[in-house]
Amino acid sequence: MAKFELKLPKMGESVAEATITNWLKNVGEKIDADEAVLEIATDKVDSEVPSEVSGTLTEILFQVNDVVKVGQTIAIIETEGGSAAPAPEVKVEEAPAAVVEIAKTVEAAKEAVAPADFKSSDKFYSPLVKNIATAEGISVAELESIAGSGKDGRVTKEDILNYIKNRGSQPAVAAQPVSAPATPSVQAVPVSVNGGDEIVEMDRMRKLISGYMVASVQTSAHVQSFIEVDVTNIVKWRDRVKNAFEKREGEKLTFTPIFMEAVAKALKDFPGMNISVDGEFIIKRKNINLGMAAALPNGNLIVPVIKNADQLNLVGMAKAVNDLGNRAKAGKLKPDDTQGGTYTVTNVGTFGSVFGTPIINQPQVGILALGAIRKVPAVIETPEGDFIGIRQKMFLSHSYDHRVVDGALGGSFVKRVAEYLEAFDANREY
Repeated sequence: MAKFELKLPKMGESVAEATITNWLKNVGEKIDADEAVLEIATDKVDSEVPSEVSGTLTEILFQVNDVVKVGQTIAIIETEGGSAAPAPEVKVEEAPAAVVEIAKTVEAAKEAVAPADFKSSDKFYSPLVKNIATAEGISVAELESIAGSGKDGRVTKEDILNYIKNRGSQPAVAAQPVSAPATPSVQAVPVSVNGGDEIVEMDRMRKLISGYMVASVQTSAHVQSFIEVDVTNIVKWRDRVKNAFEKREGEKLTFTPIFMEAVAKALKDFPGMNISVDGEFIIKRKNINLGMAAALPNGNLIVPVIKNADQLNLVGMAKAVNDLGNRAKAGKLKPDDTQGGTYTVTNVGTFGSVFGTPIINQPQVGILALGAIRKVPAVIETPEGDFIGIRQKMFLSHSYDHRVVDGALGGSFVKRVAEYLEAFDANREY
């Protein structure tokens, strides 16, 4: 008999850890090669970890809700044979020296400090942030008050270290700088429950989405600009070429890749919209990575990302949109598929909405909602005079972060998207 170490596999360049959500096998059960042993979750994507060998599960090293780093051994499988099956090598990027030193300091301090019960918090904290909080005696309530600058408002190492640096000049628990006006505490409104009512607990993803939405509204000063667009040429062109497109490319041609193409062009024209905010600093993103909000069958929302969208032609954009959309519906997205977005587009017209006021996907500074395309009467200007005609029109709703994006930039950007759509060449090839 030999022992095989089942490790958490590498799941993408930007994914360093995952949370165990469910063990599919119990100690003592037989496992076949490539059979799923447990389910894990990153920020938004759930996936399974299969076994690479056949054998018997003899030891489980982490429990449900534990956070595990890439490359850590999570279980032991006993296999047939006389020698131990070598565990696959998992390459983990080496941490910067400063992080290593902080981690060493934290590990030394952990011995003398009672650990905080982080399970009482609905927010996600990395193991390093938890260790620093424990070493510094920061309670869960105090940790929750720290404004995070990471993805989706997550508290980063820099956030907690900056908080500790200024901690002596602030109250023990302070959600705002000392100079900020006091905010009245918000009490939860009691909910009356009748006999016929049903109480259902939110699932894990809905809890995460709830936290992201509240954090985004509390972080960014949301403001909106709206513009109506004539997309008659686009509708006619798509109706004319969609069958030939599908026959030649093996892909359905929806309106989404056409709109994504226009957004990517506008972001190149207005790079001030392709930024992120980190505290008092603005990060100008080199790549244009478009997030594409997609509804899942269970009603939850996920935002897969089209990387380097400005470098794709319409065929490439259509393939990327269809691939990510299909894998999102099937629950086959990889953790890295939802990382690295610099701007997000959401299609509220799919559900019949004319326009909307979407919430910004932190730490981005803008999100564009696409309204439903409708036939409407419109004034058509010609050299011979004006007349009323039937046109295909839609609304673009642009939400942007007024901390760093003023009305001139936010309005000019969405106007440029509209100009690209209205100037669409009805005689173009794919």
